[in-house]
Amino acid sequence: MATCEVCGNDYDMAFEIHTKGGDRHTFDSFECAIHKLAPVCEHCGCKVSGHGVDVGGQFYCCAHCARESSELGAQARDAVPAGR
Repeated sequence: MATCEVCGNDYDMAFEIHTKGGDRHTFDSFECAIHKLAPVCEHCGCKVSGHGVDVGGQFYCCAHCARESSELGAQARDAVPAGR
């Protein structure tokens, strides 16, 4: 059993995440992993658990937040054009 570093739960199905920097983290759920490791949207402050949008080195949860906060703006991708 291993102890989650966020909530302290001692859980037999805990898992480890290894970061590029060599850090190792132990969690009992994806929720705890997201809470600890996910980036924060520069506009609304939510944890970014999906792809997110990077504009000029700033990270946003979606194109809307990127457009609201960035002079560079961002376009959301709608449907993929036919034939791709």
